[in-house]
Amino acid sequence: MQSVLDQLDAAAEGFDFPMLDNGYYYAVDARLHAYGDARRWALIVEAVGYSPRAGNLTDVLHVFGNCLTVGDPGCEGGDFLNRIDNWDEVEDPDEPEMYRGGPLVVRGRPVVVAAGPGEELVDVLRRLVPEHRELLLADETELRRRIPPDLPELLRLDEWHHPDLAGSTRPSESPTFRQLAEVLTTGDLTRYAPTAPPNTHWSNWPESGSL
Repeated sequence: MQSVLDQLDAAAEGFDFPMLDNGYYYAVDARLHAYGDARRWALIVEAVGYSPRAGNLTDVLHVFGNCLTVGDPGCEGGDFLNRIDNWDEVEDPDEPEMYRGGPLVVRGRPVVVAAGPGEELVDVLRRLVPEHRELLLADETELRRRIPPDLPELLRLDEWHHPDLAGSTRPSESPTFRQLAEVLTTGDLTRYAPTAPPNTHWSNWPESGSL
């Protein structure tokens, strides 16, 4: 268990652990995946956010484990997955961060949202959830890029209580991630028994995207 928490704490110290109040990304959605068997473990936390600087809606995969097939724990270039194919047609060229109008092409699929020209893009993008959230989150190929293809998925969470890293709460001090570390170490799903209410909805992180 401690080796799992040590890796997560090291990632947090290196700014490679997901911060849902990241000032450079407006929070949109999140999902967590825990994998493991008798010898191996992996944890992937997806944080979907809108970055005005990057100019897209991006699913950032934070990948941890003792059996990674590619790269080091945390994030690398291939873990940043842009989801909007026609961004230049979506953002108003004269009014940055504002919606130009028309459909959004999300991973090759045109999606019409109930929004009009002149609305803030972050509000438009958040309306993709929940009806189209599976287009925003990672598919199996994307999830397996850095972990063994035969590693069983133990747990998938669409909401949980996430630590406030800006408030100096390390992952090892988070009841959520302590319990998840027990699940990963033992394979016993009953070790995950949350008591705090989930806080991964974007409305709980008003400081996200504020920089």
